[in-house]
Order: sequence, then C-alpha cells, then structure tokens
Amino acid sequence: MPRRRRSDSAASSTPARSVAYRKLVNPFPAFTPYSDAFVAHIHGAAMDILAGQGLRLWLPEARDLLHAHGARIEGEMVFLSAKLVEQAIKTAPCAFTLRGASERYDVPIALGTLCFHPGSGTPNATDALRGRRPGSQADLEELLHLTEHFDVLHTLPPIVEAQDISPALRHLHMMEAMLRISGKIPSIYGRGTAQALDCFEMLRRFRGMTQESFAAQPSSYCVINTNSPRQIDQPMAQALIDFARAGQALIITPFTLIGAMAPITVPGALTLSHAEALAAITIAQLASPGAPLMYGTFTSNVHMKSGAPAFGTPEHVRATALAGQLARHIGLPWRSAAGSASTSNDAQGASETLMGTWGALMAGATTVLHAAGWLEGGLAISYEKLITDVEALNMIAELCQPLSEDESELGLEAILEVQPGGHFFETPHTMARYRDAFYPPIVHDYANFGTWQERGGKDAAARATKIWQDILANPTPPQGSKQSRKELTDFIQKRAEEGGALPLS
Repeated sequence: MPRRRRSDSAASSTPARSVAYRKLVNPFPAFTPYSDAFVAHIHGAAMDILAGQGLRLWLPEARDLLHAHGARIEGEMVFLSAKLVEQAIKTAPCAFTLRGASERYDVPIALGTLCFHPGSGTPNATDALRGRRPGSQADLEELLHLTEHFDVLHTLPPIVEAQDISPALRHLHMMEAMLRISGKIPSIYGRGTAQALDCFEMLRRFRGMTQESFAAQPSSYCVINTNSPRQIDQPMAQALIDFARAGQALIITPFTLIGAMAPITVPGALTLSHAEALAAITIAQLASPGAPLMYGTFTSNVHMKSGAPAFGTPEHVRATALAGQLARHIGLPWRSAAGSASTSNDAQGASETLMGTWGALMAGATTVLHAAGWLEGGLAISYEKLITDVEALNMIAELCQPLSEDESELGLEAILEVQPGGHFFETPHTMARYRDAFYPPIVHDYANFGTWQERGGKDAAARATKIWQDILANPTPPQGSKQSRKELTDFIQKRAEEGGALPLS
C-alpha cells in the first residue's frame, strides 16, 4: 500500500525549525572521579611547589612585578607564597562576558556555561581537493568563513598560520581578516606588546569602541601556554601583563603531556599543571586586579613507544575531569580541549575528538578549544574534519536546549488515536511537530543503502567536502562599513611602512 502524503496546507502551517546554539548552558552534572579531599590535597601540593621549588620566569618585568608584591626572587626563579596566590585567586572574576560585534555574538563565561572553538594555531591546512599544504592567508580566510557560518563555533581563533605573510606583518593581516569576515570574538596571539597593541587598536577602531569602553569589556582573548615543567617564557609572561592591563581575556593553559613534560600519572601531571596555572593567574591579577581570565589545562598522554602526543584517550578524559574539579575548587571558569592525533579525517580522528569533547562536557568545562578540524596533534587543520566535527557539536548543543514539560509533550491524544499495531506518522500531534521535532543533520545521511547508492555512494568525508565548498561559494557579507574596512587597510599600510612588529622571542 503506498504511503499517504501529507497535505500542502499542513506542511505550510508547520513552522520551520529554529536553532540557537550561541549561548549554551551545560545541562549535565559535572563528573567528579576524585574525592574533594584529594583535590584539596593536589591544590595544597601545587602551592607547596610554588613556595618551595618555584618556577623559572623569563621576563624581568614579570619578576619585578612579583618582587614588588613580596615574592622571593633568585635569578630567574620566582617563589610564590600561598598567601600571594590565594589573594590573586580572590581578585579573579568568577564570571564575565566576551563581547562580539553585536549582542548575538556575545559569549557568557562562567562555571556552567559552554562554548566551542575550532582548531587553532596549526601550521598546515588540508582538504580533499588540494591536499596538505603550509597555511596561507587564503586558507585562513576560508576557514574563518566556515567558522562564521556555524553558530556552534563561538569564537574566532587564528585557525591556521598565514605563512605566506612576513612575521612582522602577519598579525595585521590575520586580524584584519578576522574582523572583516566575522563578528565573533577574535583571539590575539601573545607575541609581544607591539603586536598586541596593533591588534587592540584595530579591534577598537573597527568596532567603534573608545579606549575606556574597550578596557571595560573584554572583546578578545589570548591563550597562554606555560613551558612545562615550571617555566613561563618571555612572550607568554608579557602577554599576561599586556592583556590583563588592557582588560582583555586570558585563557591560561599549561600544555602538559603525561610522561613527557609532566609526571606519568594523571594526578601528578595535574599537580604540576595546577601550579603553573596558579603562577600565571597570580601574575595577571597583580598586573591588574580583576582582569578577566579562565583557568585552564590541556593535559593528555604520549605514546610511550614513540613519544608522540595522543588525544581523546582515557587519560586525556581523566585529566580533563580532574582539571574541572580543580577549577571548581578555586571557583574560576575554565578551559579544556579536544583534538586528535590522527593524520586524516577518519574514524580515529572522529573518535578522539568526540572523546575529548565529551570528556570536557562531562567535566563541566566552560570552553572547549580545538573542538573542530584539529589533526596531527595540532600540525594541521582539516576542512572536512571541521565540518564533520561541527555535526557532533551541533548534537551536543541540542542537548543543551531547554526542554518543555508541557502536558502536550506526553502525546496522550495521539496514543489514544492510534490503534495497536498502527503508526503515528499522520496523527495531528505528529503533523504539528514534524518539521522541528528532531535535530536536522548537516553531514549525516539516513537514507537506506539503495538510495545512498543512487545519490552517488558518498561517505561522510565526501559529503563534507561538498558542504564547505557550498559555504565558501556563498560567504556571509563582510562585517563593518566600507569606511571601517578602509580604515583597517590604511592602518595596515601605515604599520607596514613603519616596519610592522616582529614577534617577541
């Protein structure tokens, strides 16, 4: 018997599905594998390390700042008392908002909120049509368009390095592309005061902020990686001071690999990571009390036969869970990360990224970096993987949507209407809801085998290629006015004539 068709009037009266994946709240209780007493013991041990063993701080200005507030300094080594660190934690805000080009792009930051970043900082780009290649400005701009397209990607990191532009001018062109292409919150590298000030000025001018309003609301962020074990280099220490004083957000993230840059146990690695994060938090808060920041960690293990980093492993998830417990212990929003060590957009890559992302979700992470597109442990960004990872992020975002407990949700009339052995396809309850009842996939294909073959038998990766091609063929209009875009171009030309700004080494 042929299936009966729904009427056109029923179809036209059904509202189209509306999704809002911008301001997410994590609906799950945080996973807490370790006891509160053990977490407190780790925190105390990290404090003891900072007071007794200290850490090497390469920037004289940062050492002077700590010394002025009572820290003990011996050459390049600094020793922080528990009292100094605890006071810094108290001044760090427990919540703030990252401001985008408009309210729709704003990202609330607090324990319990959730935002996703695409993969960041890779030297190479790869896709199925052009293969793997050193990152270029053109690659960056394409990937920024893809990031702007998807609501579930909330911020705008420097996704790939524009290696075809000289280091002294690269930050200018990368920042210009971020501002022109997207209204999302841009990331700015911590590569020295001169480059940071250039980017601050470009952002302030383009979005029409005064110096006062710019300082009062974080409109950009910088990821700070310590140099484990127990070191903070000059660019990172300088960025802690510069971004704190500019009122821009810091995401403080020791990157520790268990068994290589940190002890071979998860609690040992997190003890070291926690100590380094607390030291960086202290520097930022002494530079500007109340500076917006996130506690963070990116801790996973290595393959002990090769020394290669691994991601999405059980150890990665356990480390993420413990990091979440430590963040809640000190009361700060926090950053985690997903990512993959796979060399291609394959089953390994999907599994590793999803395990890392799911671990961050279960651990109560505020923000998840490298949640889409990241391959080879950060050496490459994949266009196809960015699309297939977004599918998973969209599904997670669906789980964050508030649920209705209205009586109509029970479908009692439909249950009474359908006889035993019948179906619910054409009940009024179904017809009123069918358009927006379920998550609509962007990559996944639910067709049967015969239909799939008739459509060309394309797998998810091939379908993802078509998706990113279609997005880039019809990009979103540029941000800002023609005049504001011209001002950026003029600023870049002026700075280029002045020689730009080389990264701080």
